[in-house]
Amino acid sequence: MKLRCAGALCALLFAVSYGTAEANAQATADSAEAHLALAKAAARQDYTGLFNSLCIQERGTEGQRAAAPRANPPASEWHTEPVKVFDNLYFLGSKPVSAWAVTTSEGIILIDSLHDYMVEDEIVNGMKKLGLDPAKIKYLLITHAHGDHFAGAKYLQEHFGPRVLMSAADWDHMERVRASAKPRRDMAATDGQKLTLGDTTLTLYVTPGHTPGTISSLIPVKDGGKQHLAAMWGGMVYNFPKTPENFKIYSNSAQRFSAIVAKAPVDVVITGHSNQDNTFEKIEALKARKPGGPHPFVVGNDSMKRLLQVVGGCATVKRLQLPAAAKQ
Repeated sequence: MKLRCAGALCALLFAVSYGTAEANAQATADSAEAHLALAKAAARQDYTGLFNSLCIQERGTEGQRAAAPRANPPASEWHTEPVKVFDNLYFLGSKPVSAWAVTTSEGIILIDSLHDYMVEDEIVNGMKKLGLDPAKIKYLLITHAHGDHFAGAKYLQEHFGPRVLMSAADWDHMERVRASAKPRRDMAATDGQKLTLGDTTLTLYVTPGHTPGTISSLIPVKDGGKQHLAAMWGGMVYNFPKTPENFKIYSNSAQRFSAIVAKAPVDVVITGHSNQDNTFEKIEALKARKPGGPHPFVVGNDSMKRLLQVVGGCATVKRLQLPAAAKQ
């Protein structure tokens, strides 16, 4: 026997079933599993470690480790040699934390300052090894208010007198962070700011998430006279109170910076921690580079967008994995 329904009733039943299917599809698309799959696909091989640390193993302790009082570890645990990466960009970091020097026609812009116990060895002595004069540091840009990025700034302020920039929100945040050394409050970096020194201009963006006022930036670099544009996402891990709002702020910032990157000729990625973008693997490849060969740090625009898809996507995963009570 065939079942029939009146036209209006059939239309209603179809609308209900279609609406339910559409809602289910939307719920599936907005599930933690779906965003996890997207982030994993974006990670590919080069960002697998970053994906695993954020989406799978993330514990959010970077800033807490940096801020907590403890005995200084021996240099054997953190020291590494400085490296000239581009004609005007130098790696001055340690094994766990990175710092970068941008040389210009009128002096040097330093990005981040490491722990206070590292700064003299890695930054000051590292610059001298590379033929750079620390007295020529005119600006020190702090990406965010965690001690492993700002604690060395006090030493540099006192010995060389650079202007120190951090977002206003992170200057405030720094006052609430435990750290062995804090710089004197100085310049407030603003969203969209053009930081110009001589022939070089960095563009700064306030990208809250990792901290209330994390600074991400676009940095022009040169390789044998050829122009490139580096992008630096100012802070990776989720060491903030685990609320839906905070995860949403982070993922929104990643989306916004990704749109900025997509419109710019970004083809170089640098980060504040070497394990986030395989810095040391690239440095080893740079040492083996033949004249005219591809530069290992020139990875293309898509690479930076994928990094941001990983960090933003994993933030969405973590938000959707929160207990139901936390989401209310």
